[in-house]
Amino acid sequence: MSAKVFSASNIGLTSHLIEVEADISSSTTAFFIVGLPDAAVTEAKERVRSAIKNCDLPFPRTKVTVNLAPADLKKVGPSFDLPIAVAILAAKKLIKLENKDQQSLFIGELSLDGSLRPVAGVLPIASSLEKLKIKRLYLPAANAQEAGLIEGLEIFPVKHLRQLIDHLKGEQLIARFKKSPLKITGQENKTIIDLNHIKGQEQVKRALIIAAAGYHNMLMIGPPGSGKTLLAKALRDLLPPLSFAESLEVTKIYSLAGLLPPAQPLIIARPFRSPHHTSSGIALVGGGSFPKPGEITLAHRGILFLDELPEFPRAVLENLRQPLEDGLITVSRASTTVQFPARFTLIATANPCPCGYATDLEKPCRCSPMQIQKYQKKISGPLLDRIDLQVAVPRLNMRELTDKKITTTTKNFSEQIKIAQEKQAERFKNLPWLYNSEIDHKKIEEFCRLDMESEQLLKTAIVKFQLSARSYHKILKISRTIADLEQSEAIKLQHVAEALQYRQNILQ
Repeated sequence: MSAKVFSASNIGLTSHLIEVEADISSSTTAFFIVGLPDAAVTEAKERVRSAIKNCDLPFPRTKVTVNLAPADLKKVGPSFDLPIAVAILAAKKLIKLENKDQQSLFIGELSLDGSLRPVAGVLPIASSLEKLKIKRLYLPAANAQEAGLIEGLEIFPVKHLRQLIDHLKGEQLIARFKKSPLKITGQENKTIIDLNHIKGQEQVKRALIIAAAGYHNMLMIGPPGSGKTLLAKALRDLLPPLSFAESLEVTKIYSLAGLLPPAQPLIIARPFRSPHHTSSGIALVGGGSFPKPGEITLAHRGILFLDELPEFPRAVLENLRQPLEDGLITVSRASTTVQFPARFTLIATANPCPCGYATDLEKPCRCSPMQIQKYQKKISGPLLDRIDLQVAVPRLNMRELTDKKITTTTKNFSEQIKIAQEKQAERFKNLPWLYNSEIDHKKIEEFCRLDMESEQLLKTAIVKFQLSARSYHKILKISRTIADLEQSEAIKLQHVAEALQYRQNILQ
């Protein structure tokens, strides 16, 4: 006897339909799972056997073969436990699957006692079911709210295999999941670092406002203790919450990575990822034998903060070049190629030299010219060229440190940023971009037009500072953001002049 049910597997953020077939023959006792399973899927044999026995049902004493089709697609993780158990029970005729159940999708990890544990990657699967023409989803009760973010699904939260068996027999039906208003947490609990609490550094604060408004990358260079790290962390509170579409994007990534908080099915706060400089290239960009998202993908639509940028291995930093340009990362392995989204804002800090005091006017530097050059060369020219805003952060003097004057607060700046982003949303409403930093080079002349005076200033700067074509486009995008902050439709001379200040290489 044989039976078939449906499940799904994630390859990157793309979900693939998996047919779980079970066949019971009268030959010697054995249990095989075929179809390119990994170790977690192979170990399902013991979990499924124990779960069925602990539901007071006999496990077949004959040969059981489970096939996961298509056979050339790698199957990973414990989410196939539930469909394997259902297929075996149907093949044994312990349950009878109606037509609607045969067109349902089953996912879930079984405990030895038959209860269901939550699994990772539910949201990408749920969001793909409409395309797969499946409307019914059986899954662990702990994952129900996550799947409930997708409209139009019939979701059945299962707590125990016995409960599902009774439902499929028609003896005691499982109530469909009813979507309730989400109790979103996390945004309120953020640690507020108000710009008003950071003394001095007005030019750097201005650069932060521009970075937040247009989602531009930024590098801050200065001596130890000048406030670089604090300024970078303050950027979190300048950014508005994610829109619902952005929240779904980010939540899918965290669901796939298994990092979605159980009590928070939807992420609304922009991610802030701060990997240590000892992180490997795979940790940063993603990978592994079966590719998983890395830090740049976990920072999608948020901030990737790299503190002490030159301390990262140069080979690791070079991995950032493609995602900074394209907003995605392609991870290729012998068995598969996966693309992950990586539209993040890079905020980096660096000291000017190993001891940190090469640009300090008060404390002498102990490094030789050769040491300084070697240290600064850890950040390659092509990577530096991809960073929009490059700002010097000088040491604060005594007057600035003791000044009790209240400057504009983060709340005031946030309002200004919100207005600038509303202008961008209106500008790009029928286009695949959200912010000025994402404007394609083919459309940059359309959205970043200059008058004759501004164009002449930019031409002079290109020749004098030997700026690259990429730098030219970066300056235009920054100028567009500055104009939006000033609520100006036209890019003016002062906007271009300010943008040019942030494109001078300060690692000299």
